[in-house]
Amino acid sequence: MIDDSSARFESTLDETFERYLQDKGKGRGGDGGNYRRNAARVRERFAEWAAGDRGRDDWTEIVPDDVDREPTFEDLDERLFREYARHLAGDWGLKQNTVQTYYAYISAWCGWCVNEGYLEAHYAQRASATSPLPEDDGRKPGDQQAWTPEQRHTLTSYVDEEARAAIEQFTGLPENVDQLERERGRYAALRAARDRALICVLAYTAVRVGELLRDSDDPRRRGVRWEEIDLEDGSMHVYRKKQQWDSASLPDPAISPLRNYQRLLDPPSERWPVFPTFDQRTLATLVSEELTDRGLKPAEIDEQRSTYARDLLLAMDEDIQPPSLTTDGARTVLRRITGDAGIDVDHPKHEYLAPHGGRRGMGEVLVRAFGYTVAARYLDNSEEMVRERYSHIEAGELGDISAEALEEVDGGI
Repeated sequence: MIDDSSARFESTLDETFERYLQDKGKGRGGDGGNYRRNAARVRERFAEWAAGDRGRDDWTEIVPDDVDREPTFEDLDERLFREYARHLAGDWGLKQNTVQTYYAYISAWCGWCVNEGYLEAHYAQRASATSPLPEDDGRKPGDQQAWTPEQRHTLTSYVDEEARAAIEQFTGLPENVDQLERERGRYAALRAARDRALICVLAYTAVRVGELLRDSDDPRRRGVRWEEIDLEDGSMHVYRKKQQWDSASLPDPAISPLRNYQRLLDPPSERWPVFPTFDQRTLATLVSEELTDRGLKPAEIDEQRSTYARDLLLAMDEDIQPPSLTTDGARTVLRRITGDAGIDVDHPKHEYLAPHGGRRGMGEVLVRAFGYTVAARYLDNSEEMVRERYSHIEAGELGDISAEALEEVDGGI
């Protein structure tokens, strides 16, 4: 009788990586999700290190030089993970939190292997294995970027003025203006109106950018559509981080920009994305492929496209549904607008106002105004998590209270 446990220990590492990522992935087939993408990238680097292709010059590989085979689970022990932790901490010059993150991915895979019977023990979590890892750098949740009231005001005022100017210029064009010039004005107005609506939603709703826009690594996150927004009730249906659909609030500062943008866009159907991509290459390919499917010849397609200043406008008239702007696209938009608005951002990681900073900035407003319980409901988080992430607010307020107490008591001395 074959000893199944022995066979598992002799399995190669590559045989389990894909199964592990499949279990951790999201969407049909487990091929989506940021965790899977990031874990796969770290896994590839780990495999290269195990094969001797990364690390110090004196590091060869997991398997002894005189053995010709792929690494197996028999080669893994706490000494090996200690060596990998030392490699991350010393050989790459990575930041402390990055070292911790990379090691955590491999450690999670190691824990999965224990549960699946490939390893006898969770070697990666033993004290001797983790000892080379750097200490926590002391970064607190309050150190993460959050838009300040001044930054939020400057940003939203800038996009509001840009949208107003572009829309007025478009609507003020004379009737006898050249058609392509009219199309260019329409396109500029649409882009400015979309950017204003996007910025206001990020600034005032505290919705995660991954719940609002398309995530290329998660097929379920295809971007919010007009059918999922109710401007009368002030609500929006989004796919939450907790893997289910739920309603999010739309406060007044976000409703007006959305309503004006919807009126200008006049989407051909309710299934259109609220924030479509304006990427010309993507739209050109989309339009050409769709018109080909509808039976048009290349010359006919070129002629039809030539009558429009941008392919987005042709897609609107022909009801060719474009994809939503991606989360990376939103970062590009914010990077551009932050610079154009002349906003100085002093942050170690982001030189611009990043999308998540809008959510955190709104979280700070809510915590200060209404406390942790109300803020947790609005942020779609547990109260415990909100208390942890915004603990710097309570610490600051307690500091003010203590200062007042000292002034009151010591003032009489």
